[in-house]
Amino acid sequence: MNLVTDWHTMTVEEVTNRLIDYRGKTPPKTDSGVRLITAKVVKGGRILDDKPEFIAADFYDQWMRRGIPQQWDVLITTEAPLGEVALLRDPERIALAQRIILLRGNPQIIDQKYLFYALQSEFTQAELKGRATGTTVSGIKQSELRQVRLQLPDLPTQRRIAGILSAYDDLIENNLRRIRILEEMAQSLYREWFVHFRIPPEVLTKAGLLPEIKLVDSPLGKIPEGWEVKPVGECFEITGGGTPSKKVEEYWEGGTIQWYSPRDLTVEGTMFMEQSVHQITKHGLKKSSARIFPANSVMLTSRATIGAIAINTVPACTNQGFITCLPNERVPLYFLFQWLNASVDTFISHASGATFKEISKGVFRTLNFLLPPPDLVARYETAVAPVSEQLLNLQRRNQTLRQTRDLLLPKLLSGREKGSTP
Repeated sequence: MNLVTDWHTMTVEEVTNRLIDYRGKTPPKTDSGVRLITAKVVKGGRILDDKPEFIAADFYDQWMRRGIPQQWDVLITTEAPLGEVALLRDPERIALAQRIILLRGNPQIIDQKYLFYALQSEFTQAELKGRATGTTVSGIKQSELRQVRLQLPDLPTQRRIAGILSAYDDLIENNLRRIRILEEMAQSLYREWFVHFRIPPEVLTKAGLLPEIKLVDSPLGKIPEGWEVKPVGECFEITGGGTPSKKVEEYWEGGTIQWYSPRDLTVEGTMFMEQSVHQITKHGLKKSSARIFPANSVMLTSRATIGAIAINTVPACTNQGFITCLPNERVPLYFLFQWLNASVDTFISHASGATFKEISKGVFRTLNFLLPPPDLVARYETAVAPVSEQLLNLQRRNQTLRQTRDLLLPKLLSGREKGSTP
């Protein structure tokens, strides 16, 4: 069957029942309430979970008076970035910020999930860019978005295409839910043992410690007796990064060394990083202040966006916007990773700078680090290592699923391939 038969084009305006944007000053942000979806968290077909923002529930009805988002509505960003799309898979209440437009299709013309995928097609993305304006930042007005064209087959074919692609996305979402559960398990155990000091007596006994904890004063407040507080610089090594000149092609062309920028971490939002967007050559490494660090180090973004954290799975280097921490026997990998995650507010409070905030390596080395007894740390590491390895396996499965889906999408959306479900 050749899917391209009887395909036609229609504009966004012709296929939608609702097209809503949200204008005006965004209500004040709060620590809890209704989640605010901003353009920066709409990425790669989904809404990123990283550092959610909220508005007070009292402001919700006033801010969303143009229309309340519903499950399966499609969101598209109109600027910074342009053309990122997400599907509202859950019925939970959300608020939408500026630079996002909500699209709700006419069910007699277009399948809502097909609309979601069609907006990501090469054809429609080119239409978006062709109607955009702006020199520094590319954006599209609502009036122009209404005239953007989509390629449509008949409704049964739309549903079949959407069913094939959504089967991959459903598996990806399921794996993401499992990843979040595993992350919370490791974080919760760290908080219980090393923040709240609620350690089961049998664990303490097996670690050669008294089954009852006695708290004593320290520079960090009350801590268990026998635990130590030392400067970071005495507990583990750190390293920085650098950027080879972008003007010298031989520093970048054909590069095989993973070179991370903060955006790599903020976009992915994953515990493990396996590949950076850009790679550098050995010559580029030699001619810059970038330094190779081993696999299973922990990268921390230290400027502008402070506190994005990830573990590299292969030897890598970074640009200058990082402090990379090297685990050791006394401060092993997952214990170190969780300490960094738990300490982001501390890093931010010690940052300085007029243009953008940064925590320097010098300041970072002076921060207090809590050292529990080695046997207790080892028991935590043993407990969370299998959890973290399972998390990495799920992350790798998702990468394979995304690659397959992304290969299918342009073929199905142009009618060149039937496709199959995973």
